[in-house]
Amino acid sequence: MKKKIALITGGYSGEAVISYKSATAIENNLDREKWESYKIDINPAGWYYLAPNGETFPVDKNDFSINIDGKKINFDAVLVGLHGTPGEDGKLQGYFDTLNIPYSTCDTATSALTFNKRYTVAVASFAGMNVAKSVHLFKHIPVSISFILTSLKLPVFVKPNNGGSSIGMSKVKTADELPAALDKAFKEDDQVLVEEFIKGRELTIGVFKSKGEVIALPITEIIAKNEFFDFEAKYEGASDEITPALIDLSVAEKIRDEARKAYAIFNCKGIVRIDFIYDAEQGIPYMLEINTVPGQSDASIVPQQVVAMGWTLKQFYSALLEECFYKE
Repeated sequence: MKKKIALITGGYSGEAVISYKSATAIENNLDREKWESYKIDINPAGWYYLAPNGETFPVDKNDFSINIDGKKINFDAVLVGLHGTPGEDGKLQGYFDTLNIPYSTCDTATSALTFNKRYTVAVASFAGMNVAKSVHLFKHIPVSISFILTSLKLPVFVKPNNGGSSIGMSKVKTADELPAALDKAFKEDDQVLVEEFIKGRELTIGVFKSKGEVIALPITEIIAKNEFFDFEAKYEGASDEITPALIDLSVAEKIRDEARKAYAIFNCKGIVRIDFIYDAEQGIPYMLEINTVPGQSDASIVPQQVVAMGWTLKQFYSALLEECFYKE
């Protein structure tokens, strides 16, 4: 008998537009012989099942069920295609835990921790991984520009501490550019991370677990046509993404080892994408961040990596769902 799957999309942030694209791509690649899927849109206006004919049915939040023409439907598992809050920061994961519904992502603690970029690099550093030097700023605690510039060397990246898709992010080369960059980031979040620029190659890698085995996907190198891998570069074609990356085997092994290490340190589950800068002069990979609900749209990196590994996306999403029910 097919298991009933809730494919959740939408969200409460600017990343919702990407969530809808991811959900459509996932939906198009689900194995219909194995899974009976229902697309659930979670947004500020409400939670609804989006039927293929365009009809909507409200979700009963008491038990995360839907009622279609008098028939109640409960879900066996949740496939998360929702970027940003509340699907990537642990809020929904906690809700599903209380209802005892398995889901395809990291748990509440890991999702909440990795959604905060500063806390992520702090834990990674404590565990012996290399990370960029940074300053953590709060909207309610003013800090002078001179303090930032005495703590870090220019150029720096200024980014909202919580959130993704590079929304609100700036590369700052001079002190004069810093106030405007901080204002831009604080419009997106009450916390901001200012991080020293590391010169090197930008490499990113998907890692997931299948039948208890941690699998590192082929690495992608990102060559942004803009100053950095911003929203336009990510989603509007202003970057070259080379999968698999044209790097030495020894470098690839370093990245894979660090990615598996991060997956273990942060107790990850499901598919995550981990971003690195590889400093060739020092021979050191620096971990930047962990994305616990990486994009699955046609423009996204993880689907490229899955195909490069020799899997179909249908196999991949089935593996993520099967892991929800796997007992080691």
